[in-house]
Amino acid sequence: MPKDADAKTAPAHVAIIMDGNGRWAQQRGRPRLFGHHAGAKRVREIVAACPDLGVKYLTIFAFSTENWKRTQIEVAGLMSLFRRYLEREANELFSSGVCVRFIGDRVRLDDKLVNLMDELELRTAENDLVHLTVALNYGGRDEVTRAAQRLAFEVAQGRLDHQDVDAEKLASFLDTHVLPDPDLVIRTSGEARISNFLLWQSAYAEYEFVDTLWPDFTAAEFAKVLKSYGKRDRRFGAVRA
Repeated sequence: MPKDADAKTAPAHVAIIMDGNGRWAQQRGRPRLFGHHAGAKRVREIVAACPDLGVKYLTIFAFSTENWKRTQIEVAGLMSLFRRYLEREANELFSSGVCVRFIGDRVRLDDKLVNLMDELELRTAENDLVHLTVALNYGGRDEVTRAAQRLAFEVAQGRLDHQDVDAEKLASFLDTHVLPDPDLVIRTSGEARISNFLLWQSAYAEYEFVDTLWPDFTAAEFAKVLKSYGKRDRRFGAVRA
């Protein structure tokens, strides 16, 4: 366990916007994909650190609905990296007790990648040490839109009364319906924005924006962020007596 960790006060669910791979590579005179490969290796370290740090749920933002705007070379390279990562890490994730889920719209992803995602979800479904959720072709607005469409369909089919539609019902149609809301959202690289990530779920999450680029975000720094979180007073809109 990193020395600054305190599992007793750790957030149960941490979500991370893994930003800075491209800049990390450019600082070293390398192509952006070099940074993405380095970032993928960092994911392994952070996932492995979660049990000792008291983090039960980890959600990582891997590829947004807006990332398709990047160059074809970078997008193709990222999709290839995702496939290789799932193929290479599947056995380790399973044997380490990690339950893997994917959120986002899979329609635009290629069949081979989707099959790998489906297989890994099925294979690790009974694991419970850490719940790793990967947001792939994910956007918060897109997720809420798709949930609203499913709700509207249920109402149109007569299976749901429109008067029964409330926040809890809508949340049950989100990609994350089986997960608790995140307690802490971390964004690396010094950027202070949420980039359409878990908009609904993070309504009362704590945020931490760190300057470190994602490939340099070690388990030790992760532990320090969690320690800082443990000192916060979360009131969820209420006032302490």
